[in-house]
Amino acid sequence: MVYTTALLFGHGVPVLSEEESVVEMIGKYLSQLTSPGRKTSSARRGSVESCDETDSNSPLYNLDAGLEHEERLLQQDVTQQIERCLTEAKASTLHCQVLLLPHQMTTKVGQDVVHFSADEPCGLRGASIKVYVECKDGLKSVGSVFPDPSVTPTFELSVILKADKDGGWPPLKHIFGTNKVLKLRPEYRLVKRKLYSSASPVIHDFH
Repeated sequence: MVYTTALLFGHGVPVLSEEESVVEMIGKYLSQLTSPGRKTSSARRGSVESCDETDSNSPLYNLDAGLEHEERLLQQDVTQQIERCLTEAKASTLHCQVLLLPHQMTTKVGQDVVHFSADEPCGLRGASIKVYVECKDGLKSVGSVFPDPSVTPTFELSVILKADKDGGWPPLKHIFGTNKVLKLRPEYRLVKRKLYSSASPVIHDFH
């Protein structure tokens, strides 16, 4: 697995607080989850500098080709905002100096967010996206993303990233200290909850 240290530097700032009931709701449905969701394709190996390139032979490339230009711009913006949430939460919420991400992970998350929103009336524009990191001491809210602030959200999409229990890359631990390096696993979870419906949340796991 190739990891990027793009989130190595930067100052942490406070992120938006979340209602306790939201975290409790997510925890409740995650504990009831019994069947795994679909798997995404493995990230293409390459250098950190090539993380924005797309393999024309991959299924993700073919899916992106079908998106309208404006939708692709929204996807790119959401991906950048998720990265910004993680960067700003390093010091304030995650309490680390180094945050290691699997290569192209945020790009994959952005793509799945778009596909997961496709059947909604306003698509991605109608989403209210909450970003969490699941650590040893529970879920931590690291920020919120609103793809189109001019549209009233019709559904809430929770992106749950998972911290690696084994910690970060050993050489970086040696430099920054054991508790200052946090590595995220390739697996993540999306939970979609309709805001004006009593329907149960829809949960998908991605590997």
